[in-house]
Amino acid sequence: MTEILSVLKPIKTNRDYKKSLAVFEKHFDAKPGTQEGDFVYVLSVLIEQYEEEHFPIEAADPIEAIKFRMEQLELTNKDIAEIIGSKSRASEILNRKRPLTVEMIRALHNKLGVPAESLIGAS
Repeated sequence: MTEILSVLKPIKTNRDYKKSLAVFEKHFDAKPGTQEGDFVYVLSVLIEQYEEEHFPIEAADPIEAIKFRMEQLELTNKDIAEIIGSKSRASEILNRKRPLTVEMIRALHNKLGVPAESLIGAS
């Protein structure tokens, strides 16, 4: 427990981050609702904040998001063509020769469940 207390402070450096991760991993199985569990939770919040500031995750590329979902659902270009209009339009979209329209974004979101946030952006 004293080990957790020693790292329960703002994480300012990469060294602090690595030390915090090591302690977090060691105490990961602490029971929620216990004092140790509460400290581990607070430590996880500090780690998450540091990671958001220093290792931001960039927004997904819209075309890559579509291709990823196609792979998950085992869809073909023909399936996408049925959603967005035509085979040639689907090909142009997937080959980045044509941008997605608002109507296409809505259709892909509604029919494939691709998050709209992933589809909105430069394509």
